[in-house]
Amino acid sequence: MDKPHKKLDLWNTAMELAVTIYQVTDSFPREERYSLTDQIRRAVSSVPSNVAEGAGRQTKKEFINYLHMAQGSLSELDTHLELARRLGYLAQDSWTMLDRQVERIDKMLSGLIRHQKANGVKRVAVRP
Repeated sequence: MDKPHKKLDLWNTAMELAVTIYQVTDSFPREERYSLTDQIRRAVSSVPSNVAEGAGRQTKKEFINYLHMAQGSLSELDTHLELARRLGYLAQDSWTMLDRQVERIDKMLSGLIRHQKANGVKRVAVRP
């Protein structure tokens, strides 16, 4: 099975963020386990999942749609992290580090979307 998503820096960076988020949310209060913790984890895992699913599609239009879904999940994650910070579950320095990673991934997503739109080929063009 060809796995074009694994060649993308975006996918690898999003996977690294997901691992970090899982580790950070382990320290959240127990009462948040099935609420905010779960929402954060679902949002962060959705980013690389949508990138992978889009990269596995046949057309550029489908790929771009999945990249937009990944952006939506990233925005959801950003909101949940801000809430966690305001509730005191995330220290300011941890939040700052995560916020920088979220911004970096957002720029990578935007760049890949621009590249796909500018590329005249109708098939998915995945490049590392």
